[in-house]
Formats: sequence, C-alpha cells, structure tokens
Amino acid sequence: MKKIFSYAMMLVAGSLAFISCDKDDESNPILVKPAEGSFTVNTPVYGNAQIDLMRSNTVAMSWSQPQFTDPNAPVVANYQVQVSSTGNFTKPFDEMAEDNTGADYFALEETYTACEVNVPTSAIDRALELLNGWENGNAVFNDGTTLYARVLAFVQNASFTKLASVPSNVVTFNVLPYYIELKAADPDIWYLIGGDIGDGKWTSDMPTSSYPMHTVADWEYDTKTGAGVITWTGYLAGNGFKLKHTLDSWDEQWGQGDSFGSFVKNDGGSGNITVPEPGYYTVTLNTEKDELTVEKYEGTPAVFAGMSISGHFNDWGDTEMKPVHTYDGAINHDWVANVTIGADQAIKIKETGSWDYNSGGDVLETADGSYYGYGTNGGADIFLTPGNYLVIYNDITRFYRFVLQ
Repeated sequence: MKKIFSYAMMLVAGSLAFISCDKDDESNPILVKPAEGSFTVNTPVYGNAQIDLMRSNTVAMSWSQPQFTDPNAPVVANYQVQVSSTGNFTKPFDEMAEDNTGADYFALEETYTACEVNVPTSAIDRALELLNGWENGNAVFNDGTTLYARVLAFVQNASFTKLASVPSNVVTFNVLPYYIELKAADPDIWYLIGGDIGDGKWTSDMPTSSYPMHTVADWEYDTKTGAGVITWTGYLAGNGFKLKHTLDSWDEQWGQGDSFGSFVKNDGGSGNITVPEPGYYTVTLNTEKDELTVEKYEGTPAVFAGMSISGHFNDWGDTEMKPVHTYDGAINHDWVANVTIGADQAIKIKETGSWDYNSGGDVLETADGSYYGYGTNGGADIFLTPGNYLVIYNDITRFYRFVLQ
C-alpha cells in the first residue's frame, strides 16, 4: 500500500558482485535461473507448537542461498516471504485490484538480503485476513489454522527489474490468527518538480525541489488504492514543470504534449508543462480518471514576508519557517520547518510577528503516523502525537502537512 508523504523510502536494489578480469574468458560468471527445488527453506523450529500471532512479535525463518551464476560467484540476492492459507501459490493477492477472486497467496511487503530473518507476525496476520476476507465477527480463531509459507529469491538491476527468480519449497506453521481492523488506503499523492518548483533543480529532495500535492477536503478517496483528486495552488513563472508519482522514479509522470493544455501521462518524450504567462495557477490531478488540468487562479493572494509555527513548545513565540520556492523569480506561498512536539502541546501556524493571519483546526492521521489538515483563520489549536515533524504549509489554501520523521 502506498504511504502518503513519505519521502525517503528507497530500497537498495540487489546487484551482481563479480570479480573483475583483464579480459573476457570462459570463467566469467553468467546469470542463470536457479533450478526449481535447488533453493530450500529450513524446517521451522516450532514443530507442532502453535504460534499466537497476537502475542508474538516475529516468526523465525531461514533458508539456503540459491546459485544465480555459472560458475557460482558472489551475488547479492533479495528474498521475499510469501504466505498462503491453502498451500497453493498460483495467483497473488493484489491490493490495488478491484477483484481478487482466485487469489491464493500474499507476498509480504518487506524484502531481505539475509538468509535468516524474523518475519513480523502482524504482517502475517494481515495477509491471512486479506486472503480469507475475514471481517469482525465472521471468523473463528479458537482452533488456529495452518499457515503455508515459501520464499521467492531474486536478483534485480538498479531499475528494480527482476533479472532472475526462483521460489523455494513450502513449509508450514500452526498459527492462531486474530482480527485487526484494516484501515483504508491513504490518499495517493503525486509530486511537482521542475524550474517552477522549489529550488528549480529537478531533484528528488522533498519538499525543497519535489513538492507534494494536496488532498481536497471532503473528497472520498478510494479505500483500496487511495485514488482521487489532488491539487496545488501557487505561482508559476513559466520555467516549466512536471508531475511524478514517486520521488525516486520517472516511470510514472505527467508532461506536456503538443501545446499547453494538452497533457500526457508516462510519455518519456513529453515536454515540460509551461504556462502561457507567469501568474497564479491551480494544478489539479484526478488519479482515478487520469485527468490533469492547469487553470488560472482567480484572485490575488497576499504575499507574506514570513510564516512561523507557534505553540507551547516555544511559549507561543515564532519559530520561523523557510520558503520552499526559491528559484529566480519565484513568489513563494509554501513553507517548511522542522519541529519537535511534546505531549499535549498545542500549535498553530501564523504570520511571523502577527496573529492577524493564523491557521488551525482538526487533522487527519495517515498510516505512517503523519498528519494533514485544512486550516482556518482563528481555527482550533492543532494537537499531534509527540514526535519530530517536517511541517509543510501553503498560505493560499491553508493546507498543512506534518510528516513524522
């Protein structure tokens, strides 16, 4: 499931580590697909003992290392645990799919490079719940159930493309599941990047170069995919920009077609989206319908010299935020700061040196412990779970985001 506002979530791709040679010869290792059955998960140490998934933290698993090269050379392989409640591994459960009829196994999200790991029991329980369609009150766990597990071993390149893979044998565990409330997916967020965004350097640094778009108040986002309408309002100078789905990849992007107003998705040859004249615009993307619009913003927003965070943590003084958009010719309306919030510490966002402009109100929590909301002038104090937060704020829309660090 995609997590909103997360911005440092890059996996290290497995790669082949071969000994270099002065010349190519027959001893150079060649990537091969390991034979079925050559890669073995060890018999679980638990025997027939029942594992209470609610009262245990992890399940220990270990396996042998498959041979991915001929002759056998060192390889950094990746491993992913797959679980089933039937013992069949023919169709994976896809959390993005509308219909998972016939899905009989679930690939756990975490991947490993070691051959001896501890698999979180919460991930196993969630997988069983999704596979079986359990809801509160419709499942009986008194006698436990059999969990079937195997491991997929694979190597991949820097673009995360699998070059070779092989599944292991299947082992079984006797487990006692429990019911957990499955949360709806967080809204699916895209990022703005380009000469009109942040420092204009086209990097993946968030939010100083890649800026996350905002959710829309009261919009009902798809509970499985998080799809829906996201937006951003601000000043565009005409230097060009694009939209990208993830910080570390250009695989999913929006650019400009033949002219402004003609926008294309996932076209590597698309141009930068360039507004016909500098000014204020609203960028709106419907991720459910794949529709993008860039429209003139009606009105002239106030331009603030500074924005601050105020609250119990600084005796209601001003902890100044930094402007996000700093490229030559920018007119900034997005702000960023890092703050540490303690228990029961109220905060608000305000104009530096004045309370004439201030924002507060309720917040919504995301799956990773972050928050977002829609402020109003003179709104209620904001309360967060204690922690360190990256705070992002738009002074036109009054949308704020608190990203847990």
